[in-house]
Amino acid sequence: MMRRFNPLRSLPALLLLALLAAPPHISAQAPASASPLPAAAPAQPAVPPEELGDTLMAEQRYQAAIEAYKKGPRNSARLQNKLGIAYQMLLNIPDAMRCYQASLRLEPANPKVINNLGTIFDSQREFGAAERMYRRALKIEPNSAVIQKNLGAALMAQHKYKKGADAYQAALAIDPQIFQRNANLVVDNPATSQERGAMNYYMARSCARAGFNDRAIDYLRMSLNEGFANPKKILADSEFAALHGIPAFDRMIAAEQAH
Repeated sequence: MMRRFNPLRSLPALLLLALLAAPPHISAQAPASASPLPAAAPAQPAVPPEELGDTLMAEQRYQAAIEAYKKGPRNSARLQNKLGIAYQMLLNIPDAMRCYQASLRLEPANPKVINNLGTIFDSQREFGAAERMYRRALKIEPNSAVIQKNLGAALMAQHKYKKGADAYQAALAIDPQIFQRNANLVVDNPATSQERGAMNYYMARSCARAGFNDRAIDYLRMSLNEGFANPKKILADSEFAALHGIPAFDRMIAAEQAH
């Protein structure tokens, strides 16, 4: 028995797939005996560049995020800031700086962008410039724990320990967990043991003043290890009066006095 000629069977496979996937107004002609082909499903809308970039940033795919953000509007201060963050995560400081500055030209009073620009100066060890940026940001958003923390770090790096401790204290008053969060880029630890000891000592004072006794004792222990603090200095400091009688504090002091 002679087979009936089927025109679809003679088409190459790729062409057949192309016809079947054609838009609804261009349909492939099916044989008379075959069931009508269903209409093609409508195309899914493309993911907006900013949303895609945010997803890639969460996955730490920073270069891919940059390419996504670049497809968004160039006159968006928010996108320029996000581009700056992505570049900064790749340690591309010139492009990060360029994007932050572009964002500020579009939105000059955005404290988050001003803070991010401050972290660029921090990373270049230009702590005076960083301090100016943080203070400028705090005039706009005074209740930001992140900016207060960053200001404290910049001040500590300039050996302005008391002012740095005050900024840390302000940050803790706003958000008691601020030092447990990796909320932003931080200044490198001071190079010398004396500087590290001083920073830890004033961090201990800030924590004690805020009522975080366990953290205060931990920072004091680090300051003792760095040789900045000693039992006499600690016991004479009224900021640590509330620690007296706490077993961990008393043991630490007793151990140091026994040396």
